[in-house]
Amino acid sequence: MLSPKRVKHRKVQRGSIPGNATRCNTVAFGEYGLIALDRKWITNREIEAARIAMNRHIKRGGKLWIRIYPDKPYSKKPADTRMGKGKGATEYWVAVVKPGTVMFELGGVDRKLAEEAMVLAGAKLPIKTKFVSRADFEMSN
Repeated sequence: MLSPKRVKHRKVQRGSIPGNATRCNTVAFGEYGLIALDRKWITNREIEAARIAMNRHIKRGGKLWIRIYPDKPYSKKPADTRMGKGKGATEYWVAVVKPGTVMFELGGVDRKLAEEAMVLAGAKLPIKTKFVSRADFEMSN
């Protein structure tokens, strides 16, 4: 599963997720992409589940790019622990996703197969997603 080798700060504050995506918001590498319509933290397990679902559906025929990376530690205190005594240990890692973020990209497969694979991947994620192609972005610019 994805997790950073080293980070500047072991534990970080939760923070908020305001606004829309200003980076990673176009299909840059492949021909097709899966775009986020909600704002949420996506865990490393969810990213891995979506990756496996897509790879199995395309039968490793094309190339897959994962555009999000879980670099934010999510810490949690154990159950039945009294308040105080510091911040809990890191449970897992999350990627901060805003509306408009292209999370996955596919290339080297036909549109129908790519759309089916992206729909399967979207089912593994806790947010609403939309299938887009590179042509959609070129027409709007």
